[in-house]
Amino acid sequence: MTEITVSEELEHSSYITYLYNAVAGPVKRIGGRGELALSGERAVLKITAERAEKELRRFLCEKIAEIVDIGYKYTFLGKNLHVCLPERERRLLAAALIAADFDGDCAFIRRKLEGTEEYCIDGFYRFRLAALRDKWSKILNYIPQGFSSSDLKHFCDFMVGESKRKIYVKGNAVFGENFMPLRRSRLTGKEDPETEIMLSDAGFVYCLGEVESSIEDFLQKYYAERTVFS
Repeated sequence: MTEITVSEELEHSSYITYLYNAVAGPVKRIGGRGELALSGERAVLKITAERAEKELRRFLCEKIAEIVDIGYKYTFLGKNLHVCLPERERRLLAAALIAADFDGDCAFIRRKLEGTEEYCIDGFYRFRLAALRDKWSKILNYIPQGFSSSDLKHFCDFMVGESKRKIYVKGNAVFGENFMPLRRSRLTGKEDPETEIMLSDAGFVYCLGEVESSIEDFLQKYYAERTVFS
């Protein structure tokens, strides 16, 4: 019997809830179970399983990397991104910056997690990812305080033009290429379809049926030539 513990300070209990929801299905399929405890000063997820420990840890590390590179990085950018943009556009810029380096950052985080027996996410972030935070700081140094809405548009145009990833939008829900729901924007503190689309690093957006007018306006602005409406 394998028992794996993942914990986080209670202030960030939403990260552990996100992780619990992400792993519940895979854990159940291998005959295991997860227990979520939100009490005291820590949020704790305990997973027990009788088999497939290696695969389970690999999946856990993927999700912990998501938590760090979206949740923690979004908070980091919120404190250190000094641009004179409206709140909505600041949010989109932060999401775009996360998406731009997401694959590389997550690969680095997963390497740092190798060999870990018990996962303490906040401690791991503070004490083992200084090099990653330095990288984020250096990137921010290239962004001038005068970064404008048109600069954001140009940056997004570049990112969209470089990506071949497909996503799907139905109503106000966003789905990946495998038609699995995308909900990583929850890690920013607010589930939001526009932020979700930006985080996905989408190159092509397929709208299945009607979408909300605000989302349509967003797509027309940032994905004008890469959106298919049906």
